[in-house]
Amino acid sequence: MGKVAFLFPGQGSQYVGMGADYLDSFDFVQEFFDRAEATTGIPVKRLCLEGPMEELTRTVNLQPCLTTIDIIIAKALMEQGVKPDAVAGHSLGEYPALWAAGALDFEDCLRLVKERGTLMDEAASQRPGAMAAIIGVEKEELQGLIEEVKKDSDGVLAMANHNSREQIVVTGEKHLIKELCGRIKALGKRAVPLKVSGAYHSPLMRDAAEAFGEMISKAKFNTPAVPIYTNVEATPQTQPDRISSLMKEQMCAPVRWFEIVNNMYDDGVRTFIEVGPKKVLTNLVRKSLEREDYQTFHTDKVQDLQVVCKELAKS
Repeated sequence: MGKVAFLFPGQGSQYVGMGADYLDSFDFVQEFFDRAEATTGIPVKRLCLEGPMEELTRTVNLQPCLTTIDIIIAKALMEQGVKPDAVAGHSLGEYPALWAAGALDFEDCLRLVKERGTLMDEAASQRPGAMAAIIGVEKEELQGLIEEVKKDSDGVLAMANHNSREQIVVTGEKHLIKELCGRIKALGKRAVPLKVSGAYHSPLMRDAAEAFGEMISKAKFNTPAVPIYTNVEATPQTQPDRISSLMKEQMCAPVRWFEIVNNMYDDGVRTFIEVGPKKVLTNLVRKSLEREDYQTFHTDKVQDLQVVCKELAKS
């Protein structure tokens, strides 16, 4: 079977009703909702279960809500005896990954993501930006196109997420994203604008990252029980001080997801479990690994979790 990795999704995996059947199936879930609300002052349970979607997807609400659901599902897996040998999270998902590894406690995790959401929301209002998913363009070719678009401008345009062999997300100022997307489409490739108001994982988040760094410095990071493959370096990390430092950088740095998945595989991971709503990361794993001797699972619903437990029991 090899090692087991927990992968935690970030922004974009949310939907109204997420976590509902976990609430019906596990006694601890209500307590976690209560603790999340007491820590953040946000009606986490109502937003997750009832929405409305417009309110749920506001960055300041979404980050605590999605983090809570990711953690609830991780806790449910652990209660069933499924434990990770390594963890990683995509952007926001890195925070519940830190909780699952034992590097952050629940309340500190929720306090951090609430502040992160608030600061990112403010940064997007002050310096609006855009993001787009580029499909079917190699990383080196895309970097060349980015440099061409930027050569007559001192504006911000960069890669935000290297998600899989096929997909790279770009981030930056709206007019530069628009020009880049036009060039991509002229090549016969796909460029899909994302429904976000900010240029996340770019230098436009620098002020927010610096303010957030002060809060990160005050949080207590413990030595994780298992390594976390960080967004910034894509390699396993177990040193609390180094993890804290990397989390300060994360808001402005690219998410190296393609490398994370391949590095996990190279280090012996053969079971990838997406821990959270939907199955975005499950699909990215399949599009990132050019091998066949691994398995992926998602845990959106309790019945999905039951499949995980049943299949791993066979191993």
